[in-house]
Amino acid sequence: MEQTSFKILEYEKITAMLAEQASSTLGKEKARKLCPSADFDEVSQWQEETGEALKVSSFAAPPLGGIRDIRLILKKAGKGAVLELEELQNVMSIMYAMRTVKYFFRDLEIEAPILKEWARGIEILGQLERNLNNVIDEHGNMREDASVELRRIRRELKSSQVRIKDKINNILHDGAYQKMFQDAIVTVRDERYVIPIKAEYRAHFPGLIHDQSASGSTLFIEPMAVVELNNDVKQLTLAEEQEIQRILRQLSGEVSRERETLAANSEILGDLDFAFAKARLAGKMKAVRPQVNEEGRTVLTGARHPLIDKDKVVPTNITIGTDYRMLLITGPNTGGKTVTMKTLGLMVLMAQSGLYLPVEQGSEIALYQNIYADIGDEQSIEQSLSTFSAHMTHIVRILDRVESDDLLLLDELGAGTDPEEGAALAMAILEKLLAVKATTVATTHYSELKTFAYTREGIENACVEFDIETLRPTYRLLIGIPGASNAFAISRRLGLADSLILRAQQLVKADHAQFEHVINQLENEKMMYEQRNADIAERQAQVKKLEEKLLKAKEELNQKKGDILRKAKDKSAALIRQTRRESEEVISQLKEQFDDLGIKARQQAIAEARSRLNEASAKANPGIMAQKGVGQRIDLSKIRVGDTVYVKKLDQKGTVMEIQGKDLTVQVGALRTKIKANACTFIAHKVEDKKPAAAGSRKNSQSSSFLQKTQNIGRDIDIRGMMVDEAEMVLGKFIDDAIIAGLSQVLIIHGKGTGALRKGVHAYLKSHRNVLSFQFADINEGGTGATVVELK
Repeated sequence: MEQTSFKILEYEKITAMLAEQASSTLGKEKARKLCPSADFDEVSQWQEETGEALKVSSFAAPPLGGIRDIRLILKKAGKGAVLELEELQNVMSIMYAMRTVKYFFRDLEIEAPILKEWARGIEILGQLERNLNNVIDEHGNMREDASVELRRIRRELKSSQVRIKDKINNILHDGAYQKMFQDAIVTVRDERYVIPIKAEYRAHFPGLIHDQSASGSTLFIEPMAVVELNNDVKQLTLAEEQEIQRILRQLSGEVSRERETLAANSEILGDLDFAFAKARLAGKMKAVRPQVNEEGRTVLTGARHPLIDKDKVVPTNITIGTDYRMLLITGPNTGGKTVTMKTLGLMVLMAQSGLYLPVEQGSEIALYQNIYADIGDEQSIEQSLSTFSAHMTHIVRILDRVESDDLLLLDELGAGTDPEEGAALAMAILEKLLAVKATTVATTHYSELKTFAYTREGIENACVEFDIETLRPTYRLLIGIPGASNAFAISRRLGLADSLILRAQQLVKADHAQFEHVINQLENEKMMYEQRNADIAERQAQVKKLEEKLLKAKEELNQKKGDILRKAKDKSAALIRQTRRESEEVISQLKEQFDDLGIKARQQAIAEARSRLNEASAKANPGIMAQKGVGQRIDLSKIRVGDTVYVKKLDQKGTVMEIQGKDLTVQVGALRTKIKANACTFIAHKVEDKKPAAAGSRKNSQSSSFLQKTQNIGRDIDIRGMMVDEAEMVLGKFIDDAIIAGLSQVLIIHGKGTGALRKGVHAYLKSHRNVLSFQFADINEGGTGATVVELK
């Protein structure tokens, strides 16, 4: 891309802001060197990296402290040089950062595939890190126990220094020497302990002279008693320095051997720091991720220039590359045309650098191969007014290079020369760019170009809104309407005499004046329609919220209704099972109390009791008809014996057997009951047979009776107490009735006992043609004392 455009659009200020957000030298360097890309996949990758860093930052702050730039240190170690202690401390610091960053992303619970893959690439050099920690303490000093030899030397050195101090203290407190001391103190000269002695006592104080004062009145003498001890200290000091150099040389060699790994790790840390710098800049700007496309379509909503104070910047909407590839912005000076153009250019550079944009969600931006800008900013201190020649030279260079997938920003096209010639040149240049199909945004003052935009396909007029009443721009970009100069209105508000304004209006051509009038009308109508559209959009949003609220309430109501019905059904079924178990216990006790006399009568009584229990079970189960409420209200004047009615309490159909005033006797299966007429609903009248019942009709009647009987069959059957042969006969009939009634599953209660009846039932079910499968029932339905049968 053209570097001149970067300078014109002040892109380096964005990279400087980005560098401020980085926490390491490596990250800051990457930020300052950031350059936009024209490759769609690369830009998408960069945007994804920024998005992941932003997501991770909102979850937890990454440990990016302690990252040092060790590139020169590694280069020095690679040449075999001995590293200083401070340099090794920097290596140790960045190795600690490598480990903490790697573990942070390893334990991170949110999805961040790109950043986690980077972190996985960091190789932990545990041995080198331990060796550095064993030598260097947390203050950056070499540890006393960095090596066994160093510890021995320093122990002996301290011991020798203590002996020297003891000797000197004895001398200082010796009465024979008190008058000789200039000061009763101990000092150091040439790394040896000395005492300041008056010059006149030189011959009386045994020792070696190492220095004297400027006046010559004081001599710094090493007492003879400590000369050997000082020699020992000097020797130990040299040994200490040699041991330290040996340790540093050894560590430098280890760093040199791992320099490639350390360099690769440092590069990863720099990339991570740079990614999180982009995330922090996005947070500071309140920026969002733009949708990047390769179709040349840019739709920015609420775009804010990132270099203008966020409390002062006015958001604007910019659309280009949809129905038109060229936008011609007209209007007065200081109206915000140049700011709008720079906003677009800077947004493109930021998006193609992987940065988020200060726009509203859903904004789109096109990917451009090159960005060319020719902007003379009068408000810029760094750039003076450009001449016509300078502008034209730059534009000529642009026209030689521009292609269809480039973006051009041309400010005051054709300005700086004769207006008529300048307008003609501007139109010729715009025609050339239309032919190339390059995306172009141009500003101008020429009225001729406004008409030119109306008469050409692919170009659209636009203006920056200007409030004539306050003589201030609103900085809102209005697309589809050319800007009026408003020179007369502005001059009148500034106090120019009306006579001069009227004379100026007379001198303006009639068509020009009419054109300006039409422009003003269009601006007023556009504002009116925008207000109406805003009202409609607000109403639509309210309606949508009400619809969503109603739908949610409906769903909640249906869910509550289903829950209530389900709970009632479960409660009813549990009650029935409990009652059945209690009844069976009573029957079992009765069996035990009686002897074998009257066995048939007792079995008949037991069977009738079970039948009544089955009927009660069927009635207790919630039915479909009970939920829907079938039938009509009974008219006592029309009801007849034999009519079919629906008994609400029993949730069953029945046949009217007798009518006694407002009471009906109804036959429901094997049960005959007397009930009030208002407790039933009318279903159908009795079908009268006009012909004598023949054999076939009797057969149909039997079939109808049989079907009616099967409709009342229950889902379960209790065969406890029966012999296997008797149970097989009962089960055969029960399964046939269940098939005819349309049941797909039945429950056979055979009890546990000795297991003989259960085995016989299972053997019978295996060979039955209508049985698909069977298994023991759930624990709440009897467990191994009952079998659930799936029917074909």
